[in-house]
Parts: sequence; C-alpha cells; structure tokens
Amino acid sequence: MCIGIPGQIVALDGAQAGTAWVDVCGVRRSVNIMLVAENEEAGTALIGHWVLVHVGFAMSRLDEDEALETLQLLQEMGEVEADVRGFLGG
Repeated sequence: MCIGIPGQIVALDGAQAGTAWVDVCGVRRSVNIMLVAENEEAGTALIGHWVLVHVGFAMSRLDEDEALETLQLLQEMGEVEADVRGFLGG
C-alpha cells in the first residue's frame, strides 16, 4: 500500500536546490519541496510547517493538528514503523 506520511520541515538542504530536511517520527531525510513551495526563495518560509511526504516529495501542506492526528492514526494501525523503514531505505 502506498501512503504519504506527515513530516515537519526542519531546515533547507543546502546541497540541492528545492529540497529540505523533513523530520518524520525522529528520522530526518532530504525531501523535494518544490510542489509545496511557491518559489525557491519561499522554502525558508516553510521551515516548521508540516507536509505530506510520498516517495521523496512533499505532496501537500498539512496543518499541525491534521499532521499529528494522522501520525497517531498511522501508529495505531502499525503503519508508521514500516513507512519509516521505507523512508530510511529510500
């Protein structure tokens, strides 16, 4: 099953334009944010915001309540652990 998982943008990734470091349950990974950033300069404004991550891309923005509720539901379903493993493996 393919699902997106909420993550919080914690920093821009200086190594590659249009990417940022996203924290998903304590795991940080470089993610493409161009689908949710209005332009490259707007990336810094996204730090601290929540996004839905799927296959290395931030697909949409989420508010914090929605992100935390989704993570809780995924944990209850046992999906987060498998997705975090996939997130790490890449």
